[in-house]
Amino acid sequence: MSCQHCVNSIEGALKKKGVTAKVDLPGNRVTVDFEEKSISLVQIKSTIEDQGFDVVS
Repeated sequence: MSCQHCVNSIEGALKKKGVTAKVDLPGNRVTVDFEEKSISLVQIKSTIEDQGFDVVS
């Protein structure tokens, strides 16, 4: 992640899935708040990867 567009892509895609996400651009991290009954971590990871980013645990 290197710019505000990256932030918007990730946060926007996750928001559409009902996930609250906060991207820390300098720290290269994403913090998510979600309902486990509504979406899984695998689905969250897939959503981020669909935006063109790699996910590391």
